[in-house]
Amino acid sequence: MAKITYKDIKKSKEINAYLERGNATLGVLGYTDHSAAHTAKVADTAARILERLGYDAHTVELARIAGYMHDIGNCVNRNDHAHSGALLASRILTGMGMEFDDVALIMNAIGMHDEHTGVAVDPISAALILADKTDVRRNRVRNTNPASFDKHDRVNYAVISASLNIQKEKKVIKLELQLDEKICSMMDYFEIFLQRMLMCRRAASVLGMTFKLSANGNKIC
Repeated sequence: MAKITYKDIKKSKEINAYLERGNATLGVLGYTDHSAAHTAKVADTAARILERLGYDAHTVELARIAGYMHDIGNCVNRNDHAHSGALLASRILTGMGMEFDDVALIMNAIGMHDEHTGVAVDPISAALILADKTDVRRNRVRNTNPASFDKHDRVNYAVISASLNIQKEKKVIKLELQLDEKICSMMDYFEIFLQRMLMCRRAASVLGMTFKLSANGNKIC
């Protein structure tokens, strides 16, 4: 079977078409950006996490691929997009000639990334969850009118900067945020993203790490 690389995935017209359609649909529904820019950032962050923790190059590459493909299910429906995305990924990757064992790992990571139905079960799914759930930033907000922000727009728009730090020696993965508290308080952030942060805590534990979150220098969890 062929050795499928992240470069092959990023060049796939099929995958990029599904990501583009899914992102367009979510835009109509009022969601933040879920374009290839988001999935490429998730891919890079997931790979960085595993590289920093000493995982082998092949596992890192599978995490990159899972990160880039994780939101393709949005082209079907936002509801249950993790599961439909996993099934789409299975067909695409098998058709490209990827080894079945690798397809299974990527399918599993994609299928487990949604906070309502998923949980980290291995290093690839853990890295994907951490990368996805910590991608909070102002330029993901597509609504240009602050007066009509929903709670997720408000929280993302309030993030001036975000940094995910992997402290291998201390066994800590820490998300450090700078928030404009005139837009969103630290408690608002924690309330809205509580389930995601709990999911990150589980993901970090799968990697033998502890997840921590701070905002404006204050420890939240």
